[in-house]
Amino acid sequence: MKLSWIDFFFILVLSVFVLGSCSMVGPDFEPLETQLPETWNKDDQAVFKKAQSEKENIEWWKLFNDPILNTLIQKAYEQNLSLRTAGLRILEARARLGLVKGNIYPQTQQMTGNLTTIGTTGPAADRNYNAASIGFDAAWEMDFWGKFRRAIESADAGLLADIASYDDVLVTLTAEVARTYINIRTFEERIHLAKANGKIQEKALTLVIYQFEAGTVTELDVLQAKTLLSTTLATIPNLQSLLQQNRNGLAILLGILPGNLQDFLDGEKKIPTVSSEIAVGIPADLLRRRPDIRRAELKAATQSAQIGVALTELYPSFTLFGSLGFSATDVANNSLGDIFDSNSFTYSFGPSFKWNLFHYGRIKNQVRIQDARLEQLLTTYQDTVLNAAREVEDSMTGLVFAQKEAEYLRQGVTTSGRSMELSMLQYKEGLADYQRVLDSTRALTAKQDQYAQIQGRIATDFIGLYKALGGGWQIRLGKEYLPQQIKEKMEKRTDWGEMLKNTSSE
Repeated sequence: MKLSWIDFFFILVLSVFVLGSCSMVGPDFEPLETQLPETWNKDDQAVFKKAQSEKENIEWWKLFNDPILNTLIQKAYEQNLSLRTAGLRILEARARLGLVKGNIYPQTQQMTGNLTTIGTTGPAADRNYNAASIGFDAAWEMDFWGKFRRAIESADAGLLADIASYDDVLVTLTAEVARTYINIRTFEERIHLAKANGKIQEKALTLVIYQFEAGTVTELDVLQAKTLLSTTLATIPNLQSLLQQNRNGLAILLGILPGNLQDFLDGEKKIPTVSSEIAVGIPADLLRRRPDIRRAELKAATQSAQIGVALTELYPSFTLFGSLGFSATDVANNSLGDIFDSNSFTYSFGPSFKWNLFHYGRIKNQVRIQDARLEQLLTTYQDTVLNAAREVEDSMTGLVFAQKEAEYLRQGVTTSGRSMELSMLQYKEGLADYQRVLDSTRALTAKQDQYAQIQGRIATDFIGLYKALGGGWQIRLGKEYLPQQIKEKMEKRTDWGEMLKNTSSE
């Protein structure tokens, strides 16, 4: 049986569809194996519990029982500009995925047309004439080896990686807002203590001056009392500067100008505290909770598909092409007005293939480049997991020892306060010199300031622990990545179709 070229054409098309639907070169990405300990460090396990409630897992900052902090984190989630940028990257990745998906369909679909004036130098009767044509061209490179499907696979993983990046920004944002708020309350407490100690030392100075004027003490006591007071007061300007810097930083996190922050901070000015028992879960939870680990794995998946894309260049590509149109000239008795006559209709179609036969060295090196990049990302993933485990262990250790230090400092504040009272009483009665008063006052001032700092450090260590555990990003589940006003502005500027109508997270 003899086949016509049309029969051959349809057999080729059918073969391309059948083979192209099952052929896809390159490695398939598999979930990565990780090595994590079964439990955390056994030291001081009484402080930490394994089980986590849903509240602790999602909104850990509410364990501080501070309504102001809750409000600040909610405002930051709604208004932070870095988080908004991360949401826009997700939208960009969705558009990029849609672009790549379009390559599955005919890559060339063009309406063409031209009007040309042609001149010749020969003895022809019509040395100058016009030609016109209009038509439609289409070309479809078949996805014979999975080139376009691998590209879709890569873009899809890239979209998920951008979502994980958004979650990572959110984890960092919630932790940074809480940490900055704790710093603000800690500096406020230290300033309050410095001012309170300054008033006590002013009273002591007044007493010494009275005694000096009465001739019962020397001028040395007066000078020492003044030195202690000025030293205490000298700490306040630096603390006030640091306080303002943290307020400015918090304003930026909330996406507002520094001058508009004060209304958010009005309320009881105390350092927030947390319960003595803290939920940490098991090490394997990190793989599910930490967005940076998910992002590292997804970036590797994105790159893995690029190996397949590069490999397809080693094989021939098959394309179906076609062209329909009309053409006419005004040579002799012809007219450009006859362009749409049936005799002016032209067409062409058929299959073609392209094979880079003498490019193997370059193509293979491109494949090797993609493979090396994949191995880099796999190594980065392993490093991310190890560092995540280290951060949790460091945060747990820091929190445990900070709590122990706080207990010693609390005892030191109590004893220093009692020591200062006794030394002042003995000084008034003439049973002790002023040096003992100075020493006890310095000790109390230092211990109170250290105790305020360690209270702030306990809170920030708690924040660091939940950040290391990857908590906080879950608050975006079921909510929009972008605020409504941004979507409306973009819709007015560009036709986004259905993309802006469905930007909620899952």
